[in-house]
Amino acid sequence: MLKKALENVLSEEESNELISAFDQIGEIIIVRIPDSLLSKKKIIGKALLDDVKIVRSVFYQASAVSGDFRTRDLEILAGEDNTETEYKEFGCRFTVDVKNAFFSPRLSTERERIANLVQNGEIMTNMFAGIGMFSIMAAKKKECTVYSLDINPVASKLCETNIGLNKLAGNIISINGDASEIIKEQLMNKSDRTLMLLPERSDEFLDSAIDTTKDGGIIHYYSHIHADKKTEAGKLSEEHYLKVTPIKSEILHSKIVRPVGPRYYQTVVDVKISK
Repeated sequence: MLKKALENVLSEEESNELISAFDQIGEIIIVRIPDSLLSKKKIIGKALLDDVKIVRSVFYQASAVSGDFRTRDLEILAGEDNTETEYKEFGCRFTVDVKNAFFSPRLSTERERIANLVQNGEIMTNMFAGIGMFSIMAAKKKECTVYSLDINPVASKLCETNIGLNKLAGNIISINGDASEIIKEQLMNKSDRTLMLLPERSDEFLDSAIDTTKDGGIIHYYSHIHADKKTEAGKLSEEHYLKVTPIKSEILHSKIVRPVGPRYYQTVVDVKISK
């Protein structure tokens, strides 16, 4: 779709250099542009704004997601310089700030999978909840209680907004702060299910995930795995988890969530722990 929208402003050779997809989040488009085409970034932005009728803003992603707050640098290319928008997914509504709080539309399948796994009556700790999408989709689908943690105050505030938008006050408790400290102070042995969607730092927080999870509870452990063959990524993620975990664990399931680079994959391992 991206190349088609730009066929009148880029040569065939230039078009072949572009990443073939962009992220559309509500009324916002975020596009990645190779260095060789940065001189034409404004032209690319204007072409996308004109081509995708419901869009009001086109941003260039100037940096990767980074830091404790999981934010990224965005540069306005065309339209309104406003990074907030409304996003809808599986019947839920979300206010999103694409610059100042972590959000990825590419995790929608995984959000639905987790929501389907949650059981009525469960307590779940979502350690790195961002604006609350996993938490809200689970609580919308099942009668459960979710502790939704994030260190980014903007993300926690948006989570509270989204709890209200989806009429889930009381079902989800949004807490701003460091997940390890919150668990140690408030959530020891509290959850039937723990979600730790911070794949680049999962090993660092595994002890905290174990601390908040009850005996016999389930941890969804995400990581980044290098695999020469895509079919090996799930098995390699299981082996990695078993190598780093300090506790007896039963592997329930593993899968690729999404590719994140050449021969690199974001994976998830679902485990049942015994304390």
